[in-house]
Amino acid sequence: MTISTRGAAQAPAVLVLEDGRSFRGRAYGAVGETFGEAVFSTGMTGYQETLTDPSYHRQVVVMTAPHVGNTGVNDEDPESKRIWVSGYVVRDPARVPSNWRSRRSLDEELTSQGIVGISGVDTRALTRHLRERGAMRVGIFSGNALQDEGILLAKVRQAPEMAGADLAAEVATKEAYVVPAIGTKKFTVAAIDLGIKGMTPHRMAERGIEVHVLPATATLEEVYAVEPDGVFFSNGPGDPSTADHPVSVMRGVLERKTPLFGICFGNQILGRSLGFGTYKLKYGHRGINQPVQDRTTGKVEVTAHNHGFAVDAPLDKVSDTEFGRAEVSHVCLNDQVVEGLQLLDQPAFSVQYHPEAAAGPHDAAYLFDRFVTLMEGQRA
Repeated sequence: MTISTRGAAQAPAVLVLEDGRSFRGRAYGAVGETFGEAVFSTGMTGYQETLTDPSYHRQVVVMTAPHVGNTGVNDEDPESKRIWVSGYVVRDPARVPSNWRSRRSLDEELTSQGIVGISGVDTRALTRHLRERGAMRVGIFSGNALQDEGILLAKVRQAPEMAGADLAAEVATKEAYVVPAIGTKKFTVAAIDLGIKGMTPHRMAERGIEVHVLPATATLEEVYAVEPDGVFFSNGPGDPSTADHPVSVMRGVLERKTPLFGICFGNQILGRSLGFGTYKLKYGHRGINQPVQDRTTGKVEVTAHNHGFAVDAPLDKVSDTEFGRAEVSHVCLNDQVVEGLQLLDQPAFSVQYHPEAAAGPHDAAYLFDRFVTLMEGQRA
């Protein structure tokens, strides 16, 4: 990525997809060039949480909502210490943000963090193209990075693909840290950071859990050194087929029958640990309005998603695994993609979405209570 932070508002820009289609617009944020996987997010709000979600590492996010930036940027809502998206695509950015918590405009935040974006793009046409053709590599070019489109297309096609990408360690913490319980401490949880969002340990802390956040490279011995009542595997970027180390650690946790909870990437890690495969979705699920059914209760939830891979597990039967019987506990009502797994013979479960849902909705917050119930049962 090469960037400049000057003259963005006046600079022409072009977005080039790897299949040769291009969209012209104006620079938004930093001026320069950037590459990544083109994906779209259907959320009407919550763009600050999206931008700072480590799961979006090496992805160029297209916002399907036409107006973006209306509420500016504040200092309370980031899910990590930086913006992780590789690039940002919007149709109609706010000229003047308006919100009592706003500290600066979204354009200023993108510029200060060196995020190359483009505005004035027909994001509806771009989203339809990605739905029909699938997520693909893309480049955004502005300012001095603009060249003949044939040259730009060649650059896009040289960029790395998301399939086969091992990215969790690139976004995870390098040093362990502790999020203390709020109020009386009831449990200790070891949380494996594969790209964890800040609200996730906070949701556990609200329930009296002291959370020890460990690097993605943490060993099984380091996990149990904190004497956990439960182990949590977080969301994160990349292809789960490359995550051999987290799978090895999770299998060790399953062997010890410690209560286990995984979300997003953690769901895919559980799938692999149980012997199921994973595969790349055509264009993924991203946004805060995805309908999921909890098959254990029949309840339908509106949920927050960000995943481009899924677990390949049978929907119509209970599966026998090395760690006992397992079943699909949650399913997406749009396309029948596996959205959750649970073991029936020991305390372990996972979901493919974000129950912390900092930008809303909060239909799935009960999953943290379910994790607490597993730990209470194990202690009893």
